[in-house]
Amino acid sequence: MLNSNIMNKVYMYVDADSCPVKEEIIRLCQKYKVEMIFVSSYAHKMTLPSSVKQVSVDTDKEAVDLYILNHIQHNDICVTQDHALASLLLPKGAEILSPRGKEYKEENIQQMLDMRYLSQKQRRMGERTKGPKAFTNEDRQQFSMQLEKILAKKEGI
Repeated sequence: MLNSNIMNKVYMYVDADSCPVKEEIIRLCQKYKVEMIFVSSYAHKMTLPSSVKQVSVDTDKEAVDLYILNHIQHNDICVTQDHALASLLLPKGAEILSPRGKEYKEENIQQMLDMRYLSQKQRRMGERTKGPKAFTNEDRQQFSMQLEKILAKKEGI
């Protein structure tokens, strides 16, 4: 019989290429003793503490996404800005959080994907679309609060 601690182990996967909240993730995961896996392409060099597992993948457009998709398990957590990746991870039972602290859920993912599709369609037709608004300290604080809430819940607090 497996040890229940092994069965309940939670991993944090980070789509790390352009993640602006790496320090917050590291701080909170160390506090809650959650193992972190930062996945990035070879083109993005990061200096991270030795407690963080770093996985470097090919520079192909979807290589980071495929690594995370193939390794994440039920109850794990992922931080990503990628709506498409989030939509693939939700059926696996993972919890997905954006760097701005927005939780991706089954109830909101379709609307996010639709908006993304419409923006891409407009750009292909030559129209200009708004990019994401600038990342703020409020976004950083919102992310930290949401991640801490998720980690505390998983720890049973």
